[in-house]
Amino acid sequence: MLRPVAALALTAAAVVGLAGPVAADPAPPPGYLSAVTEAYALLEHASGADRGPADRAIRVLTEGTGDTQPEILADLRARPPSYDDARTRLSALAGALREPRTTADPDLARQRLHDVLASSRYDALRRPPSALDRLSQWVQDRIRDLLRLLFGSPGGGQPPLLWIYLVAVLILAAVVFVVFRAARGRFTQSIGAAPQGPRLAADYFAEADRLASRGDRVGAIRALCAGVAATLAGERSWEGSPLTVRELFQRSPDFAGLRPLLLPFEAAVYGGRDVDVATYEHALRVAAPYRRPAAAAA
Repeated sequence: MLRPVAALALTAAAVVGLAGPVAADPAPPPGYLSAVTEAYALLEHASGADRGPADRAIRVLTEGTGDTQPEILADLRARPPSYDDARTRLSALAGALREPRTTADPDLARQRLHDVLASSRYDALRRPPSALDRLSQWVQDRIRDLLRLLFGSPGGGQPPLLWIYLVAVLILAAVVFVVFRAARGRFTQSIGAAPQGPRLAADYFAEADRLASRGDRVGAIRALCAGVAATLAGERSWEGSPLTVRELFQRSPDFAGLRPLLLPFEAAVYGGRDVDVATYEHALRVAAPYRRPAAAAA
């Protein structure tokens, strides 16, 4: 399989081969070609996920060519190694080293090569992997590590593709479960050291006053929301309802008027933000109409 870099090498060879035979660039050291040839020999019959030939070829290339062949080294460091592509690249490189192209006008050839590289078709060669690409590669590596732990060394055959999908689905389900429990837990967690079970709306409002007096405005605004929810939907609405605070507040005939209470609550509980004094005072005034019916019922 010939990738864009191999195609680029052929294009460069065509560009610099337009003029007469005068060497344009210094030849590589004598050991360079022998390292490339030895690496190719090591990979000639390699296949599958066996990393032995890849590791030996990496050692030979690193000692003989340094880091001048990053694409080939990347093929060999892949999991599993991309042996076919590495052999194609090494074969093309060895041929170019044995019969180097020359040009009578190195500057013109270099300019033409630069123009080719600057074209939009080679943007992918200059663009680093995106954050999504790196995340995808990390997830794939972790899945392979887990499969290796479950099924042993990859040299003993690859697991069925169904297992890969099953593990990926299980990991995704675990992430969703943890996130959901974290969000729901912060919504339904008890207020301070409050007793478990249904509580009157008046108790929540009293709890809000106590927390606010101690400077815990996040806990206080949570208690205000609990009191309003209990007034709107009953005593068990806060502890046992599957509805969110926003859904409970939508039962109010003036849902828009509750937004100065709802939004700071969501920002504090779900976003981890603090509640300043002015915001809490505004929320306290918004909750006041729902506090009076609760006090009268108590």
